Amino acid sequence: MHSPLEIARNFVEIGIHKVRLSAWKMVILGFFAGMFIGFAGVAATTASATVENPSLAKLLGAIVFPAGMAMVLVAGSELFTGNNLIIISVLEKKVKVAEMLKNWLMVFLGNFIGAAFVAVLVVYGHIPDLFSRVLAEKMVASANARVHMSFLDAVVRGILCNILVCIAVWAAFAAKKVSGKLLMSFWPVMIFVLCGFEHSIADIYFGIAGILTAQEYGIAAQGLHMASFLLRCLLPVTIGNIIGGAGIVGFGYWLVYLRHTPGYAMPIQSEQQELDIAEEY
Repeated sequence: MHSPLEIARNFVEIGIHKVRLSAWKMVILGFFAGMFIGFAGVAATTASATVENPSLAKLLGAIVFPAGMAMVLVAGSELFTGNNLIIISVLEKKVKVAEMLKNWLMVFLGNFIGAAFVAVLVVYGHIPDLFSRVLAEKMVASANARVHMSFLDAVVRGILCNILVCIAVWAAFAAKKVSGKLLMSFWPVMIFVLCGFEHSIADIYFGIAGILTAQEYGIAAQGLHMASFLLRCLLPVTIGNIIGGAGIVGFGYWLVYLRHTPGYAMPIQSEQQELDIAEEY
């Protein structure tokens, strides 16, 4: 396995590669990641929809949801929450803040479109008909709960979530084989879902799917609409995700492993080595 110091050094190179992508590639790769997370969202809700025991239902959803992160890591895509770790490259002065923010914006846009795309197809493909429309009720309830969180609760849950998501990405890079990457990324993602923490890209799917399902199936959900979702859920959760991913994990690991590390110098990579590192992500 790779040591934490090796992972930190690789992330510097990965961040450089990510910000060098063209804007349209960032959006398209973000679109794929948004779809993968959306698929994981509908699968997690479906798996738990008819389970009456709330704890068991949560556990089943948590076991299924990491499939989304597995697709993101292995199939090749760009996920906003994982890209918060580009802060490591910024702190090493290899990437400009403006370049990082551009990447975050373009990737977030792609993630939004991808997750919303899956939500639209799921609802208007009438997947919520499953289990005599019990799935529809669960989808609306999930979205409704998210728009009724307090702003502070949403921020805190976003922080907790992206600490774990970025640890999942970090731990996956410790492994040299696909099997190890899948195993190491599974546990942190399972924990964040099980504990009810909030992931901005997953919430795009859950929120839009819930809003559309309520309209399509005539399910009452007071206060559930696009404005409340954007302002009371997505905005604070995204802020929390950035704090947790960039501010805690990214900054923390940079501080420990790269800042004033004795004998540390950026390794000189050939073009092929840079591509190999990038393809791992």
